[in-house]
Amino acid sequence: MEILYLGDNSKTSTSFHRASALSRLGHNVNIYSPKDCINENMKSMLGNLFHYRTGYRFLQKKIVKWLTDILSKTPKPDLIWVNSGELLGVDCLKKLKELGCPVVLYNNDDPTGGRDKGRFYSLLKAIPYYDLIAVMREINIAEYKALGAKKVMQVMMSYDEVLHKPFSNIDDIPPQFKSDVAFIGTWMRFEKRDEFILTLINKGINVSIWGGRWPKSKYWNQLKPHYKGGALGGKDYIAAIQGAKICLGLLSKGNRDLYTRRSLEIPFIGGLFCAERTSTHMDMYAEGEEAVFWSSAEECAEVCLNLLNNDNLREQIRKGGREKVLKLKGGNEDICKKIIDNI
Repeated sequence: MEILYLGDNSKTSTSFHRASALSRLGHNVNIYSPKDCINENMKSMLGNLFHYRTGYRFLQKKIVKWLTDILSKTPKPDLIWVNSGELLGVDCLKKLKELGCPVVLYNNDDPTGGRDKGRFYSLLKAIPYYDLIAVMREINIAEYKALGAKKVMQVMMSYDEVLHKPFSNIDDIPPQFKSDVAFIGTWMRFEKRDEFILTLINKGINVSIWGGRWPKSKYWNQLKPHYKGGALGGKDYIAAIQGAKICLGLLSKGNRDLYTRRSLEIPFIGGLFCAERTSTHMDMYAEGEEAVFWSSAEECAEVCLNLLNNDNLREQIRKGGREKVLKLKGGNEDICKKIIDNI
């Protein structure tokens, strides 16, 4: 199948690896990033913030012109796959629909949840023009249909079968990535991740933190000794998860998350997944056998202390999680095939 893929094409992005999964399934994928045509408009912090808050509505003419140009030199597709879609408004979708093939939207954010203010203005206006929309949360289904969506399906967030392949020999993991308890993620205002981790530290747990924006935390002085560096990618990301005795999975309440990509990536890579006790997490994994859960920072601390003192139990749960995540079929190839079969 000839697929026109519109999404971030930087090789570190999840979008790029989803396109790669489509290629591995045997499709011919032409990937273009709408961001390429608006780089000039997004160079300054002010410009970036303005267009983010106004849902990119003032860039639509420029993006339509860019689309017209790439469509003129791209083989006629059998399918158009839009990843994220926040930059494409109604006129962009009308242009794509001229090609006479199905247009799919895959978005793992929560555009109808309101956390990101005006960011998804253009996307939400364009919802009725998609032939199929893949969402990650059950709550999104009715909300998209209320906006005029023709067809909505729920899929899991996914790991990538190639990008997230674990080290075959754990001795190859560099020592700087070995830890007792690891958290890999961004500091986010109002999410209280810093307070949560500080509670664990005060309970005597040695937490290693990787991710962006942590110096913004008001608890930075206490967290700084546990901070190991910025955002991780590639083999470093694998090493930090596989090299930890326990890996924390923290949710974004603003995004109405009941699970995240980490919920699948951590067990697939071979980490022991330790996360909030939600209905989705409990549907995915057997508690105490395939993952461990908690309902508060205090309970998380107790769980971690118990596991850190029990090597055999940790290994048993880690292996159980790895076996279960493979049964869930939550890889990029699995999810892409499911979407294409649906359309």
